[in-house]
Amino acid sequence: MLSYRLETFGAPLVARHGKTPAPEGRELVVAVGACGVCHSDVHLADGYFDLGDGNRIGLATSVAPPRTLGHEIAGRVVAIGPDVTGVAVGDRRVVYPWIGCGCCAMCRAGDEHLCGQSRAIGVNVDGGFADHVLVPDAKYLFEYAPLSEEQACTYACSGLTAFSALKKVASCFAVAGKDGQLLIIGAGGVGLSGIRMAKQLGLPAPIVAEVDPSKWDIARAAGAADVIDPKADGASRALIKATAGGVAAAIDFVGAGETFAFGFGALRKGATLVSVGLFGGATSISPAMVALKAVRIVGSYVGSPAEMSELMAMARSAALPKLPLSSVPLSAASATLEALKAGRVRGRAILKP
Repeated sequence: MLSYRLETFGAPLVARHGKTPAPEGRELVVAVGACGVCHSDVHLADGYFDLGDGNRIGLATSVAPPRTLGHEIAGRVVAIGPDVTGVAVGDRRVVYPWIGCGCCAMCRAGDEHLCGQSRAIGVNVDGGFADHVLVPDAKYLFEYAPLSEEQACTYACSGLTAFSALKKVASCFAVAGKDGQLLIIGAGGVGLSGIRMAKQLGLPAPIVAEVDPSKWDIARAAGAADVIDPKADGASRALIKATAGGVAAAIDFVGAGETFAFGFGALRKGATLVSVGLFGGATSISPAMVALKAVRIVGSYVGSPAEMSELMAMARSAALPKLPLSSVPLSAASATLEALKAGRVRGRAILKP
């Protein structure tokens, strides 16, 4: 088995050859056909999340190199353990990677993605920057036909993350009706997924805030009602005026201090800000303004297995605009991480073993 492994934080990935896993019990082995490269992979490779003001969350314990990254995985089942049911060798599936311990209160409630003892594929156990990956149970595999393998793999993270965030603001528009407007911050892989899905979930076509003009065309193609530069002079005031007092909901798919502050400032009274992105940094917000505007600030982290099931049913049947993709060989894994870190990737880069 060939994999590109993280052996030292901050250093290029290393090509390694080893034995292909042999599944036991309920385990399965999937031959990776496509693996998306996520901005989270950049943070995992760096070894920390930036909290701003010089503070960091170190990842040495949770990632524990050597580790094979990659959590957006689609491919073909090539081996199954003796206790596997419902899936056969040759089946093509997308892998739900946000796996928990299976025993804690979060897991029993169906929220494995929030488990404190995570076994997430590509984070805590080896993932898809390889030609094969071991999956612990068939319940984490989802059919994706008639989607292409390349499109399907993106639903395991960018699609699921956007879907779960959008569901958290649906109630805002049940109240606001036709007068409510949605702001999406960021037109990277996750932001584009959110733009694509908004209409399908009954939400208004979003206003998109994106600092990179080279991404404005793909944001509009995905369904944006308008695209603005949040760093332009007077952008916040202009948005408040154009929306008659602010948006009913904002989703920050970037997660920088500046983007969070822009989203908060764009809210009208009673609105909701969903914080999703993990770019890093910090900002200050007055608690009095949270109360005076009666707003909600909600965190959203990937999504549950049930949401993955709901999402894949929608993706397989709905005519969603395709996510812009660029396919690269598995050997380009390190270069792709660098390109993503530098902001040179439009849409999603897909590794092809």
